[in-house]
Amino acid sequence: MRKIIALAALPLFFVSSGAFAQEAEEEEPAAEWEIDAEIGAFSDYRFRGISLSSKDPQVTAEISVAHESGLYAGVWASNVALNNGADDVELDLYAGYAADMGGATLDVGAVYYLYPGNSDFNYVELLASVAFAAGPGEITLGAAYAPSQSNIGSEDNTYFYISGDMPIGETPLSVHGTFGIENGAFGDNKRDWLIGASYDLGSGITATVDYVDTARAFSPLGDATVVGSLTFAF
Repeated sequence: MRKIIALAALPLFFVSSGAFAQEAEEEEPAAEWEIDAEIGAFSDYRFRGISLSSKDPQVTAEISVAHESGLYAGVWASNVALNNGADDVELDLYAGYAADMGGATLDVGAVYYLYPGNSDFNYVELLASVAFAAGPGEITLGAAYAPSQSNIGSEDNTYFYISGDMPIGETPLSVHGTFGIENGAFGDNKRDWLIGASYDLGSGITATVDYVDTARAFSPLGDATVVGSLTFAF
């Protein structure tokens, strides 16, 4: 997730003595639970290269909880326009487990895509990824698998991707990119890619600009576009 807020007990007072404050900090036990929250505004909702908002702006909200064991769960919400362009809401209910393993981070989980306005679109997907350091940046290899379900045409779907993120020196600027291949219920050797840059404005606010495109999407909703966004983590 993004910026984490620990749910440990907060100190009831502050003292001027640095030595005393440091001693108290050292004695305070590590937080077992953490919470993460974020809201965002985007010029388009692109999911694996395809616009799910009919190319209209997107507003999102997310909250998640994580345990020090690596278990986590959360909910993500957004406006969406899947039913012939009609406005609706998407709720992603997710849970998983993340752990460091030999210098890499393994993450496995599942997400339930829920559409309260039209349950015929609801479906479940399984997720797995491994991330490892590449100099000051990070590279992630991931896969998503949606088992055969009636709401996706009684056909399964696979999506494989590689993504990377690299900070630019000591500046607040970073660059990132993703390339994915999809087959099954949602694509026939469909490919999508994204390249962009993010700027940390401080106080949990991040501005991002992405170029997004697809191949073999067979839909104008996959046409190339530039997506701008502003997110606030707290």
